[in-house]
Amino acid sequence: MNLKATLLAGLLCFTGIAHAIEKPVIKIETGNTSLIYRVSDDGRLYQSYLGKRLNHEADITHLPQGTEAYITHGMEDYFEPALHIVHNDGNPSTLLKYVSHDSQKLSEGVNETVITLADDQYPVTVKLHYVTYADENIIKTFTEISHREKKPVILHKYASSLLHLNHAKYFLTEFSGDWAHEANVVERELAFGKKVIDTKLGARANMFVSPFFQLAVDRPSEENAGEVLVGTLGWTGNFRFTFEVDNKNQLRIISSINPYASEYSLPSEEIFRTPDFYFTYSIKGKGQASRNFHDWARRYQVKDGNQTRMTLLNNWEATYFDFDEDKLIGLMDEAKKLGVDMFLLDDGWFANKYPRSSDHQGLGDWTETADKLPNGIGRLTAEAKKHGIKFGIWIEPEMVNPKSELYEKHKDWVIHLPNREEYYFRNQMVLDLSNPDVQDHVFGVVNQLMTKYPDLAFFKWDCNSPITNIYSTYLKGKQTHLYVDYVKGLYKVLERVKAKYPTLPMMLCAGGGGRSDYEALKYFTEFWPSDNTDPLERLFIQWGFSQVFPNKTLCAHVTTWNKDTSIKFRTDVAMMCKLGFDIKMSDLNENEQKYCRQAVSEYNRLKPAILEGDLYRLVSPYGSNHTSSMYVNKGKSQAVVFAFDVYPRYGEQLLPVRLQGLDANRTYRVKEINLMPGASSSVNGNEQTFSGEYLMNVGLDLFTGQKLNSRIIEIIAQ
Repeated sequence: MNLKATLLAGLLCFTGIAHAIEKPVIKIETGNTSLIYRVSDDGRLYQSYLGKRLNHEADITHLPQGTEAYITHGMEDYFEPALHIVHNDGNPSTLLKYVSHDSQKLSEGVNETVITLADDQYPVTVKLHYVTYADENIIKTFTEISHREKKPVILHKYASSLLHLNHAKYFLTEFSGDWAHEANVVERELAFGKKVIDTKLGARANMFVSPFFQLAVDRPSEENAGEVLVGTLGWTGNFRFTFEVDNKNQLRIISSINPYASEYSLPSEEIFRTPDFYFTYSIKGKGQASRNFHDWARRYQVKDGNQTRMTLLNNWEATYFDFDEDKLIGLMDEAKKLGVDMFLLDDGWFANKYPRSSDHQGLGDWTETADKLPNGIGRLTAEAKKHGIKFGIWIEPEMVNPKSELYEKHKDWVIHLPNREEYYFRNQMVLDLSNPDVQDHVFGVVNQLMTKYPDLAFFKWDCNSPITNIYSTYLKGKQTHLYVDYVKGLYKVLERVKAKYPTLPMMLCAGGGGRSDYEALKYFTEFWPSDNTDPLERLFIQWGFSQVFPNKTLCAHVTTWNKDTSIKFRTDVAMMCKLGFDIKMSDLNENEQKYCRQAVSEYNRLKPAILEGDLYRLVSPYGSNHTSSMYVNKGKSQAVVFAFDVYPRYGEQLLPVRLQGLDANRTYRVKEINLMPGASSSVNGNEQTFSGEYLMNVGLDLFTGQKLNSRIIEIIAQ
């Protein structure tokens, strides 16, 4: 045995990981899932298994070799690679061989395994990281790429994850749409070839498609049965998922930053770290996969994930750009009477040379408009304090209107093409966050407001435009770095905000749901799923986002959209998520106002179940005239059931709905709540007791057959 082999054998024995020196077996495991790799005789790493956890050690030896773990460009593989590097001598190939692996415990129930691969002809190293969350059944993966060549190498493709599946059939669910029509659920069977889900929009990256997917094997996805892999990329920029079925009917899933126009020059000894890719493998359908993500997100990922959320009244639909101090203070009176925690001032409060009276001007000039707010934000925070509520404010610091002082003074800070006519999306352009001076400016928007007005309690951070006019004056000859370095610059700003104001809650908004990823949610407590607040549309939008995100991250406001629906229907829909109001309360009659105050009180009482409980989606709005979901607290002592009749057909047969997640052996009292003042319940079994077994196997009559009817039913253990 030569010296190199001896050292390798010693390393393997020391770490106690491999079964054999020649063919180490590497197990990445949660409580329910096994992802198993092995090293072949050729020294390369292969994925042997991904699926339900294998608990018998002897069985591991019977697994097939599988498919190469992190496939590279330029070798013998004929399909899509995970990595494509061009070396100093122009050679576009890379061949990765196993070097070592090690594992460590990060915290209770959280472990990390790092597999080191290297090219034996070029000084290139690739480290595959796997962080497992045992109880939540989540695996986080990312890749670190480095080299010691004399000059920079060019990264053409650099995936965060490559996973292989080998089943009879594959069914992909994507979540696509457009502004005000986000997260539509569409499932299709995959056949030979590639299906790509990607975005090239830069800042407002997921305006057309969300950065998550569901992949069912052998049969179409089901809510409570079947095997399904659910994955999402933590990257607030261009992403790409590639699903490729090969000639053997094997599927590879590649998750990455979109390499479109993003070839990256990597200097020697620097590390390129890819975004995190998170996935769960459920053998109990989409419902369990969602609950896995929800538990993990609340515990590990979302800012203040273990804390409650504030209810609020927003001024936007009550005033739009037309307001002054007195009008806003009057709305604070409404917020106080309503019983919400906070008043949120939306767009239109800033700029003086070009006052923000519409979205055509003023963006970028973050000083209060003197004739609207002669006493500044300070008067408003003081009035909010008098009213016993918090005060929050809207900003859009990454953007600029051409009609602004900022644009006139610092056009070099704006992403724009030289020698081309500027193209505007929503009358605005994007600031160049690859530039450290711009990062300072964007951080300064928050910092200056917080320094001057320390009573500010909340920021709504908007981002309405994709990157247009794609050219960076700052990057000069490295234009293909712009899409990547923009996002890295954004994270640098958000890290500074979080470090200086660690308890400051912020809403992530991007013209609706144009940003919804778990890396951004490290810095934001919640996000705005859609500018569409029609409650009927929100039933679908919230259903889509609930597949991956806990409802405490989803902002839902009661507005005037769709006046065919009652105030109760609109409020009941919003109470399924993080509740807010964006409505002029004085336009409601006395009974409706009384109902809204009651609903806020009920929501506050039900927060522990709704915000922290397990979600069970009972009846889908897709292919149905009804929909229902329920939340069950962790102790199974309380549940809240939401049921909606949309447009049922005349004479339609209505069947009982079987509840889920309860304790079969406990007794529960059923009670309809959140009724309009003076109304009585028509629920069959209201105020009666049932066993959990009965409720889950026989069910309740949740639907009425009436158009646009809603019910909230509380289930309490006796």
